[in-house]
Amino acid sequence: MNTWTETMGNKLNDLLEKTNDAEKGFRKATENTNHTYLKKYFQNKAQERNEFGNELKLEITSLGEEIEKEGSFTGAAHRAWMDIKALFSLDSDESTLKEALKGEKAALEEYDEILNETSLPYSTQSVLLKQREAIAKDLNTIKRLEDIR
Repeated sequence: MNTWTETMGNKLNDLLEKTNDAEKGFRKATENTNHTYLKKYFQNKAQERNEFGNELKLEITSLGEEIEKEGSFTGAAHRAWMDIKALFSLDSDESTLKEALKGEKAALEEYDEILNETSLPYSTQSVLLKQREAIAKDLNTIKRLEDIR
């Protein structure tokens, strides 16, 4: 039977894995666009996710748990799918933005699941709330970007 810290460490490690996948996905999106503004946007998102990952690593180790994951097979497959869509799509920027929107919505669900834990340490809750807020705010940005491309 897992202790509370092991269970929370596992949940944060899962979130870290998805955060690393998102960072790599945004880096891939940067490669798949020629639109200057979108390229800069995706670069900024990749950097933000890198920072999120570093913050999550600190929270995991503060619980006395090990950092376990750096990315997933599912994330790698998704990035390959983004490449294929970009290759065959007449409007790869639009399809990339749609994939980003889908990924951000999934990330919000992950954050909500962990934030619904009743007894998160204050520092963990603060980090997760800040990161969730940034992702939620960005959903509107992605929707606006679909209009300017």
